[in-house]
Amino acid sequence: MNGGEISGKPVTEEELLRLGYKKYYGEGIDIYYSKDICAHIGNCVRGNPKVFEVGRRPWIITDNGEVADNIRIIDTCPSGALKYIKH
Repeated sequence: MNGGEISGKPVTEEELLRLGYKKYYGEGIDIYYSKDICAHIGNCVRGNPKVFEVGRRPWIITDNGEVADNIRIIDTCPSGALKYIKH
């Protein structure tokens, strides 16, 4: 799944926030997460627990990983609960 798109079109912050995604800020990339869509498969946590750690608040720290690696991990999210906007 392409984490930078919804229905084949580039995501926008306005659309993601309207759809209920929460924004996690980063220097090179912002990561968005929807708890309502998440299927809890765990690809994100296994992909990079320094960025995605369930027991931590905030549970996503975008800058704990490289932008390209974050995109690769987000693109493995089968539910679409994770999206990104690259700066």
